[in-house]
Amino acid sequence: MSDLHSANDALRRATARLAFSPPVAHVYRPLEYAGDVQTAYLEQYGKPRKRIVFVGMNPGPFGMVQTGIPFGEVATVRDWLKLPDSVRTPQEQHPKRPIEGFACPRSEVSGRRLWGLFAQRFGTPEHFFEEHFVLNYCPLAFLSATGANLTPDKLPAAETTPLYAACDRHLAEVIRVLQPEWVIGVGGFAADRAREVLTAGAPIRIGQILHPSPASPAANRGWAEAATRQLQALGIW
Repeated sequence: MSDLHSANDALRRATARLAFSPPVAHVYRPLEYAGDVQTAYLEQYGKPRKRIVFVGMNPGPFGMVQTGIPFGEVATVRDWLKLPDSVRTPQEQHPKRPIEGFACPRSEVSGRRLWGLFAQRFGTPEHFFEEHFVLNYCPLAFLSATGANLTPDKLPAAETTPLYAACDRHLAEVIRVLQPEWVIGVGGFAADRAREVLTAGAPIRIGQILHPSPASPAANRGWAEAATRQLQALGIW
């Protein structure tokens, strides 16, 4: 088992033991039921070293929750990354947020924007992954009783403390294996966690780009162009 696979498995096991209280009504753990897709992603695209690692926050309901891939908009995972449709159906599902895997008819806008930029700029996934990698800080998705998405930063400290500890260890291990020059937080939360994990003086620079979520008015005014300008200003692209 490769170092990335070992790190992924350790994260899966550590977060499987965690419990969460209301307003969290349901927790999706795609490393469990979509683990085969994640394994294929690591095998095909996770070979060290990388120059740039993009870090997102946690799975979106129509992205990684459905496919197991960070920002995993179905069409991208199926048609561009060409990963296998091997998502299993978890026993417990929220009735308003069923796990449909690659058959999910809804598009994850954040994922479509992020991976769409990479596809437009690099053409093939092989070209992109020569120097880049994409992961999420937290592998769990949290839903309220109504099916609304709850982000990790909205949970109580008593629950985020063990969660962040597991996620911090995983991020540190991934960075150790991939040895990037840059870690880029996709949004402020991920950038802040990267700064917390990667000690001062480490030969890794940390940057941030605008999150592609449609909840962000700025992202709806030309996200790809804004993110490209930010990466160019950092001297990365």
